[in-house]
Formats: sequence, C-alpha cells, structure tokens
Amino acid sequence: MAGMSPRMATVAAVIALAPAVGACGYNTIPTKHERAQAAWADVQSQYQRRADLVPNLVATVQGAAIQERTTLTQVIEARAKATSVNVNADDPASFQQFQQAQGELSGALSRLLVTVEAYPQLQSNQNFVALQSQLEGTENRIAVARRDYNEAVRDYNTTLRTFPSIIWAKTIQSGSKPMQLFTATAEAQTAPNVNFDGLNPSAAAQPGGNAPAVAPGSAPAAAPAAAN
Repeated sequence: MAGMSPRMATVAAVIALAPAVGACGYNTIPTKHERAQAAWADVQSQYQRRADLVPNLVATVQGAAIQERTTLTQVIEARAKATSVNVNADDPASFQQFQQAQGELSGALSRLLVTVEAYPQLQSNQNFVALQSQLEGTENRIAVARRDYNEAVRDYNTTLRTFPSIIWAKTIQSGSKPMQLFTATAEAQTAPNVNFDGLNPSAAAQPGGNAPAVAPGSAPAAAPAAAN
C-alpha cells in the first residue's frame, strides 16, 4: 500500500477483512441471538394474552354461582404467581421458575374448564363460550410460539458451540451465553383429576340425598331387571 497514509491503510485493511470476518461467524452470533430474543418476546406476549383473559373468565364462572370454589382459587393464585416472575431467557434459574409458574396456571385452567362442564348454565353462557374459545386459541398460539422459540434457541446455542463462531464466542464475544429451552412440564403430561361427585344437582334426588359414586367417563350401573 505504498503512497497511502497510515489512516487510509487502516481503512483499506478493515474493508478488506470485513468479508472474511463476516464469513467466519463474527456477525452470526449477534444475528441469531436477536432472532431468538424476538421469538422469546413473542412467547411472553402470548402468555400475557392468556393472563389478560383469566380475570374475565374467573368473573364469568363466579357469576354462575357454581359450587366448586377451590379450582377458581387455584386459577387466581396461579395467575398471580405466573405474572410475578421476573424472567431472563439467559438465566436457567429464573427461566425454570417462569416455566413452572406458567405450567401451574395451565394445569389450573385445565381443571377449571373440565369442572365447569358439569354446569349447563355456563355452557350456554355466550360470554363464557367466547372466553373459552379465546383461551383455547391463545393456548395454541403459546404452543406455536414456544416451538418457534425453541428452534431459534437451538440454532443460536449450536452456533456458540461450533467452529468457527465458537472462536468469537470464547474471545471477543465472550459474554454470549446459551439461552434456555422450554421442556415438557409435569402439568402438561398429567391429566387433571376431577371428581364430579356432589356437583350434580340430581344427586339430591337419590335416596339418602347422595348419588352413587361414578368415575368420570364411565357408564352408570345398569338398573335391575323388573320382576315378572
């Protein structure tokens, strides 16, 4: 670079090295991290959408004066816990706490929706039906958002561990950390255990005021044959 000033030579060297730097992964890490962060923001948005639906859902169920109060209390408490967690997708502890809290809310909502099936007045309530539909749609959006987030995070985390980007991850971009993945929770893998005994108004008509215990989903016992 004869005839060039030191400043011009430096600029020329930077321009010449730029394609090589880009090709060896220097820009790859922040690019994929931003993509994963955008996917994480979408996950949080969908969870917030669900949290916003819960108060109206609870109020509608309370207005129907159903006998089951424990499940409503569980939903209210689970929502409060889920919305109070300060989460960082780069921090394993806070991410695990966030996932657990959201899983508990999912379980409480599932139990509530199963329980209210015993109340025809709720099933015919247009406000409740609309809220239930919105909640189901939001759960689907959450599932999609979590899937997209996991895909983006796997791509980003792989980049941190593979050559040549691992060189930058361990040197100039040493602050880059793997992001956490969503995993299946115990609540998602366990069907809600709901007992409808005592919730059926027709139980009062049974002799002694108690209906025979029948497991949900099972057929009632056959009536005895009439005597000839």
